[in-house]
Amino acid sequence: MLNILGIILTVLSTAAIPALYLLFPEQICYWIAGLVFIIMNIVPSLSRKTTTRLTGLNDGLSLLKSFLITLIPDFALLMIALTVITPDINKILFFCLYCYLTESVIFWNGIIRVYILSKQLGLRRKILGLICGMIPILHLIVLRYIIIVVSNEVEDEDSRNRLNDVRAENEICKTKYPVLMVHGVFFRDFRFFNYWGRIPGELIRNGCKVYYGNQMSAQSVEICGAEIASKIKEIMDETGCEKVNIIAHSKGGLDTRYAISCLGMAPYVASLTTVNTPHRGCKFADYLLNQASESMKTGVAKKYNAALKLAGDKDPDFIAAVTDLTATRCEELNKIMPDSPEVYYQSVGSCAYHAVGGRFPLNLSYHLVKHFDGKNDGLVAQPSMVWGEKFTFFEPVGYRGITHGDMIDLNRENVDGFDVREKYIEIVSDLKNKGF
Repeated sequence: MLNILGIILTVLSTAAIPALYLLFPEQICYWIAGLVFIIMNIVPSLSRKTTTRLTGLNDGLSLLKSFLITLIPDFALLMIALTVITPDINKILFFCLYCYLTESVIFWNGIIRVYILSKQLGLRRKILGLICGMIPILHLIVLRYIIIVVSNEVEDEDSRNRLNDVRAENEICKTKYPVLMVHGVFFRDFRFFNYWGRIPGELIRNGCKVYYGNQMSAQSVEICGAEIASKIKEIMDETGCEKVNIIAHSKGGLDTRYAISCLGMAPYVASLTTVNTPHRGCKFADYLLNQASESMKTGVAKKYNAALKLAGDKDPDFIAAVTDLTATRCEELNKIMPDSPEVYYQSVGSCAYHAVGGRFPLNLSYHLVKHFDGKNDGLVAQPSMVWGEKFTFFEPVGYRGITHGDMIDLNRENVDGFDVREKYIEIVSDLKNKGF
């Protein structure tokens, strides 16, 4: 909702001085306008949100709205007031300078708050705003875009916090067994950068006990599967639980299935939910490995392995990880990884419509995957994602779609029409209702 108070205060603190000359002596005019100006810059909005960050963000938003909406009317009122009140050129110049400075303070107060506090603008949009801020007309268009993005952020996050406060006592995600979240290929579970974005925090707020796989980011299914098996035993020893529920993304789904089927973990796993996992592999991976020369594969692998060692992998093997994602290798793996009747299997998937919906490198691989595999999320085709008793598929929303990274909240980005955090709450609460 538009902050009417902020708009009124903006006009009063800028163009109002000449108009006040009709009612008050000159010094009183300055005091009144100055006081109003200080108040509106300290408390731009009377609306308080659920967190300090959102309240500050909303205050910055109110300042920017006030600036954008009152900019032209403000100067128009100023000119009218000046022509009616005084023909003194010195006073006209003074009041014009005053109006310019006050509007500038309001703008910079708002934009600094928004740039510091907003998480949805992101670095790319912030840089774009700085560049376009120097181009007349375009800077107003970009400012309006920034206001829309931040308005949605404040509304979405505030509503989510209020929803969590209401359902906190119900602990709708408090499953019988703890949840083990298993990451995909070429990523690790870092302490300061969560692979799963804001999802684990949301699950924990609603009663879920969460653990992480911590397997190597680039190794064969067999080796990563063994690490998952060790993690399951570690969780059981730590908590005394009988089983775990596993949510696994991408190659993590294959690693987990191997641990269940080939390493004796079936009795200790209540459920497995795979998310955008290439159960039948990726045909484009076969193509790339077959077309690349041995020297090229060796060179690329050497660079990746060196980088992955720095990221924490003890013994990364780029070629082994990629090979296990091929359609040929997955066909072999599926023969030795039959589903266990002791485990509830289900799968989740999504797809994008256009390459522009994904961040690097998904925007580069989308068309390649589409050529070989059809409808996909930037890396994995829809048919390859299907596994288990139940498959849930999230169709594209608008032009953008839901990418491989969106399904784990990798970019911490609110996608219109798709609340990834709420989808995971639904998944885990459903596991709770099933008795897992």
